[in-house]
This record gives sequence, structure tokens and C-alpha cells, in this order.
Amino acid sequence: MALVVGIAGGTASGKTTVARKIVAAVHASKVAFLEQDAYYRDLSDLPIEERRQFNFDHPDAFDVDKLVGHLNALRDGRAVEMPTYDFAAHTPAPRTVRVEPAPVVIIEGILVLAIEPVRRLLDLKVFVDTDDDVRVLRRIERDVRDRGRTLQSVVEQYFRTVRPMHLGFVEPSKRFADIIIPHGGSNEVAIDLVAGAVRARL
Repeated sequence: MALVVGIAGGTASGKTTVARKIVAAVHASKVAFLEQDAYYRDLSDLPIEERRQFNFDHPDAFDVDKLVGHLNALRDGRAVEMPTYDFAAHTPAPRTVRVEPAPVVIIEGILVLAIEPVRRLLDLKVFVDTDDDVRVLRRIERDVRDRGRTLQSVVEQYFRTVRPMHLGFVEPSKRFADIIIPHGGSNEVAIDLVAGAVRARL
């Protein structure tokens, strides 16, 4: 059965950077990688304006059943078709990504440790801890550059849902972590320690 590693943390904390550095350190062929952001619920039945106002930072925003099903499949050595998400239309994209089974499964996302059915499947729980001001600036840059958002919409969303949900769900989930990585993806010492722990358990 595969070793399942969960990597959580606030928006733009460096989770993906940490995850990809661990993948590289362990060796990519030994890792199956899932992104929680790929498992947002299908909102295509809602008008576009309602989709834009949807709270994407709450645990209920995710298709937890599908995510848990995919994690269980990979643990058992079966490939999955990971969805992809259109962040401009707020709906799943037609394309999927085939993820082959591997000795290590890494799942990263803001609420990986906060959603109990997902947390229950994790053998190693990691929380990436980064200062709020750094995260906010990264979030603005990413959403404007990569997700087709306006500066005004990003700032409005941050105060309406992102910050309250961080305080309500993401930050409290830190208590479930086995390892906390301060300073995000730049903390090479901590990342090396996590990669070493993963290699030791293979």
C-alpha cells in the first residue's frame, strides 16, 4: 500500500513548491501527485455571477467523495483520472490527467488537513506556514496573471472568503500536522527533512 503524504497551508503559502521539491528529492517515478484544487465541485448549473461569488475556500467547495475515491485507488495501486479545473469559468475542464500509482502519493491543497475524510487517509501530514502579507501578495499576482482575475475581484474575494476561511479552517488545521514548514518553499532544510522521512518510510 502506498505512503500518502498531505501538504496543507494557506493560499499561496508555497505548498506546491514544497510538494514539487519533495517529488524531485524522492524521485518523480516514485510519486503520484494530486492537487486538491482539481477537485472543486461542478458549478455549471449556476449562473456565472453566482459562481464568481461562491466560497471556494470552504471545505464544502470540494467534491470530497471523488477526491477520497482517487486517494483510495492510488493507495491500492490503481491509476486515476484527475480532473482539471477552469478557474475563469469556475467549472471542471473537459481534460483529465491520468495519474499512475506509485509508492508515494502526495496530495496538496489548503484544506487537506481540515477535511476529516481526507486527513484520515494521510500517513504523513505537513503544514506549510508562511507570513500573511507574503501570501496575500503572491495570491494577487497569481490570480491576476494565471486565473484571469482583476485586481479588484481578487482583493474583494480575499476579504469576503479567503481570509475568514483561513482563520476558520486552514490555520486551525495546523494542529493536525506532523511537520510544520515555516517560510514555505524557501526552507530547504525542512524540505530535505520531510523528503528524508518519506524515503525512510518507503
